[in-house]
Amino acid sequence: MPEPVAAEAEQPTADSSAAEEPATEEPTTPEGGGGRVGVVLVSHSREVAASTAELAKAMVGSGGIAPVLAAGGTDDCRIGTSAERIHAAALKADEGKGVAVLCDMGSAVLTVQALLSGSDDRTMPADTRIVDAPFVEGAVGVVVTASVGADLDMVVAAGEDARNYRKR
Repeated sequence: MPEPVAAEAEQPTADSSAAEEPATEEPTTPEGGGGRVGVVLVSHSREVAASTAELAKAMVGSGGIAPVLAAGGTDDCRIGTSAERIHAAALKADEGKGVAVLCDMGSAVLTVQALLSGSDDRTMPADTRIVDAPFVEGAVGVVVTASVGADLDMVVAAGEDARNYRKR
């Protein structure tokens, strides 16, 4: 079975200021044409964001994968968040159907909220929304649902439904 097409994590470098680059191959377009809802995973850790993206993509199974980008860590490779990395990832993930952003906690959420509020000079893609969900479980729901071509409301709902998943 061929490898799914999606964003690959870039190796952290001290001068890296952009989010991970998407693959050069085009993902399979869902029925009805157009793009898919893009997904951005924002964590304080590059490794956590990239690993969560890989796990979520693996859960898709066969077929094309929606654009998934990890925006973890700071521009100088430390633990933290970077508005520039998040903004760049959202722009790359956008295929015109909206962008779902999942954040791990604290300043990741605050940074995305600032980007969406317009208080920052950067303009986020139209229809960019924060998904209020547990990071890993929400990421799987969002990526799988976006990959089958669902609209932004359905993608957000799938992520937020992860909050109800019981483990006992």
